[in-house]
Amino acid sequence: MATRTVAANPRMTGETAPPLATRREDGRLTVALAGDWRIGAAGMCASALAALAPGEARAVELDLRGLSALDTAGAWLIHRAAARLREAGCRVRIAGATPDHAALIDLVGRNDRPRAPRAARPGPITAIVERTGAATIEIVRIAARMIAFLGLVTITALRVLRHPRRMRWIALVSHMERAGLDALPIVGLISLPIGLVLAYQGAEQLQRFGAQVFVVDLVGISVLREIGILLTAIVVAGRSGSAFTASIGSMKVREEIDAMRTLGLDPIEALVLPRVIALVLTLPLLAFLADMLGLAGGGLMVWAGLDITPDQYIERLGRAIPIWSFWVGMIKAPIFAFLIAMVGCFEGLAVAGSAESVGRHTTKAVVEAIFLVIVVDAALSVLFSYLGI
Repeated sequence: MATRTVAANPRMTGETAPPLATRREDGRLTVALAGDWRIGAAGMCASALAALAPGEARAVELDLRGLSALDTAGAWLIHRAAARLREAGCRVRIAGATPDHAALIDLVGRNDRPRAPRAARPGPITAIVERTGAATIEIVRIAARMIAFLGLVTITALRVLRHPRRMRWIALVSHMERAGLDALPIVGLISLPIGLVLAYQGAEQLQRFGAQVFVVDLVGISVLREIGILLTAIVVAGRSGSAFTASIGSMKVREEIDAMRTLGLDPIEALVLPRVIALVLTLPLLAFLADMLGLAGGGLMVWAGLDITPDQYIERLGRAIPIWSFWVGMIKAPIFAFLIAMVGCFEGLAVAGSAESVGRHTTKAVVEAIFLVIVVDAALSVLFSYLGI
């Protein structure tokens, strides 16, 4: 606020007398302010007010008749002194002020809005701990909502199982085409080179020990148990999982889901269930394709680099790779598909506000789905190893 001067009379104000005098009588304290109460004398005036103590007095009168001049700084000091005395339990009365002085003190009082002090900026370690704690709490909240969503989808699936005519078969076939058939090219293009790379790197290392023939074992076990299904699930999470989120999220933004509820339609039954079932049915087929092309890529590499013929390669695979190595990957496929579809639909229904929210939740869906796939894959690998499979 700009400094404003209000003079009570035109006389010069160079007094050296104390800016205030006190008088006590009958439990009443009278404080007579005098002289120049402008910004030039603010230090002396502030010191005098700071030393003012009401003692046993419960009524205080601030007498301003002796003021020669008053500006915003002086009015602020008077207002704050009155507020401090009131906080101490005193009844404060301002008397003898000219209209201009009273108006200035009132203006200062109406603009007295003290702000809370800004919290000190935390150190780097404190900031890391705070962010970690906030992220942990958010993860727990998301996990709780996902579990509730899983229960809702399960109840809906059981209801549809009791009444199969409620199933939207056309939507199911459509999603199977988009999530399965249309994903064949990209899955194939990734799986074939992966088999080549595994065989090449394995041969590079095993040649040092004269054990090149075990490259076939390495490729077969890696592709069938882990690499094939894991790469397929990651590709599908980035492709189909994000598509589920974007599609449902766009409907949420356009309020189409609210319209469905108004018409008595269940969004879980109409939108979520066909996508989940479609992905659970198609991901094992995509994983099978990835396994076959990964093995084919490894076969091409050992044929070209190690002079192992295709017949020898297939024979070695049949003798070295147990059938359970294939079924381990196939068992993982529907589990991963269910996780990807659940996360994609969950994040799509969580969209709110605008198109920006669609993009944000689509990114979250991909990250969460890939994270869950890797964590569950690790848990299943440990379980199968413990069971001796």
